[in-house]
Amino acid sequence: MSMLAVIVVRNGRLCAGAQEAFAEAGSQAMVVGERAGDAAGQLSGEGTVTAIDVSVDNLSALSTLMVGLIPQNVRVLILPASPDGRDCAPHLAAVLEWPLLAGAVRVRADTVVLVRTAGRLGEEMGVDRPFVATLVPGVRGFEPSSAVPHIHRLECGPLDVDVAVTSVEVLPPEPSTMDLTEAKRIVAGGQGLGSKECFDLLGQVGTAMGASLGGTRVASDAGWIPLERQIGTTGVAVNPRVYLAFAISGATQHTSGLGHPDHIISVNTDAGCPMMAMADLAIVSDATAVLQALAHRLLTT
Repeated sequence: MSMLAVIVVRNGRLCAGAQEAFAEAGSQAMVVGERAGDAAGQLSGEGTVTAIDVSVDNLSALSTLMVGLIPQNVRVLILPASPDGRDCAPHLAAVLEWPLLAGAVRVRADTVVLVRTAGRLGEEMGVDRPFVATLVPGVRGFEPSSAVPHIHRLECGPLDVDVAVTSVEVLPPEPSTMDLTEAKRIVAGGQGLGSKECFDLLGQVGTAMGASLGGTRVASDAGWIPLERQIGTTGVAVNPRVYLAFAISGATQHTSGLGHPDHIISVNTDAGCPMMAMADLAIVSDATAVLQALAHRLLTT
């Protein structure tokens, strides 16, 4: 069965996991949204992309539109598990009357591997019918390529589809609650912060900076941050522009999920730890004291 990646974009930018979904689908994709052609041009690899410029204000209406454009030989749809991908996938599955398999790390025409229990368990399922799947960003990976796909552009006017769901307003995400895979600024802490109170303060500082809160597995296991805020091989893969690390030594299990930030700032008493070596700005100091000073500067009036 043929597979197709469905990638929803806003403002001409690819979402997290778009390139991975494109590769998993055999370099066949439908890119839909605002300035879809610009976003499609950011994909790499030989293949074919249909770019449809259309508003994404109503994902239910958008899904109904897409169903009419899916080639008849396609029996597997793969969406990156970005916020829009996770929202759009159930709509597509409902319109097509196909099952939805969410949280996949591998998708084939007849088998899917799904992750469970915060990424600590993989479940392989055999599938003998068409289906829709969401692919977890940052897990599959992809081979860099200088090749560019062939892009077929389609223009679409305002959506005029009778649907049961009405979108009233699309709000920008709050840094404190947004998906870490989409965050452009992240403040994160490690074992050295030592308490949930420090992580609560770190979250407040992050909000004041327009940054999202993350942390290491030690912080997650201690209950200082929720599981979905854990960064690393057993957590979330991220790729922020700015990463501010408090008391994080930089173990491979953590840094392998860090992506390639434009700027890394690290605060640690150990000047020789891996995170300090990775940092553009390394501050040799007690992380808790620096955090408290920063909170005083940002949070007090």
